[in-house]
Order: sequence, then C-alpha cells, then structure tokens
Amino acid sequence: MNDLKRIMLAGEGGQGVQSVAMILSEASYKAGKQVMYIPNFGVEQRGGVSVAFMQISSKDPIGSPKFDDADIIVALSDRAVSRVKMFVNPGTIYVYDSAISDEARKELPAKDEVAELVEISAHEIANTELHVRVFNVIIMGAVLGLTDMVPEEDIKAALEKKFAKKFEADPSLRDMNYTALRKGMELVK
Repeated sequence: MNDLKRIMLAGEGGQGVQSVAMILSEASYKAGKQVMYIPNFGVEQRGGVSVAFMQISSKDPIGSPKFDDADIIVALSDRAVSRVKMFVNPGTIYVYDSAISDEARKELPAKDEVAELVEISAHEIANTELHVRVFNVIIMGAVLGLTDMVPEEDIKAALEKKFAKKFEADPSLRDMNYTALRKGMELVK
C-alpha cells in the first residue's frame, strides 16, 4: 500500500508558502519520512504566485520530484485558485481560504470533482485572534492535520529551529505560533 502524499501549497509571494513547505519538509525528514520539496515561484517574491510541491511518504521511495495530480491542494489566494486547477483530481482534498473573492470561488472545483472541498478561515483567525504574521503557521497546522503523517512535536522542533532567536527574544511568539499551529489543525478536523 502506497502511503505517499502529494501536497501542493499555492499563494501570493509573501504569504509564507515556501516557509511552510520548508518547515514541513524538515520536520518530515527528522521524523524519518521520505520527503521531497520543490519551490516554484516567479521572479517576484512578493506579488507573484508562489507554489510549493511537496511529497511525503512513511516508507515508499519518492520516484519523481514532479507530479500531475495532488492529494492535497491548499489555495490561499485568488490567483492560486487558477494556478492549481490542472492538479485537481477526484481524490484531491482541496482546501481554500475564506478570504478569496467571489470571482475566485467560481473557479473552485465542484464538490463532486474532488474528494473533499474544505473552506478554512486562516486569514480571519490570523487577523482577528492572533497576528497576521502567523497566518502561514495556521496553514501549516491545516496541512499537518490533513496528512497526519508528522508528529506535532516534530513540527514544533522545526519551528524552534527556524525561529530560535525570535522565540528567545520574545517567548510570547512561541505561544502564539503553537496556538496558530493547533488552530490550523482544528480547522480541518
């Protein structure tokens, strides 16, 4: 039985798509998983669509860095919805943020075209309950909750490594990031 998960994260440059994928990849590797991550973004780091291709497997080797069908797609912006269309299949769990426009909603796959269509309110939670800067950690929690392949402790260890100096300077940032991670996991359960 193949346990490979093909994950695509897509959003605007600056939304933290690549950071989420890098941290998830590192945590997956540290947890003993097979993992592959390929960033894909234009020359603009802010203002362009950024896509992260990730694959995680508990035991099976990953044969190719590219894939045509995603098991999980997370679209975080209007343009991201358009960009990931070709990777949707009937087995895809498609997650999108509630902040997308009505026009972008028209481009979402129909419920019968995917295994699951999940709307989450990550932007709203980040902006009203926590802080805009932990939006990407909420997304990380959502992916973690959907894959259930990497222990939460390994993700926390990867966050500690990535943000060690910031957490040391302001310990409340650690709590906020951990809360954001849990909220993201709760959004998809």
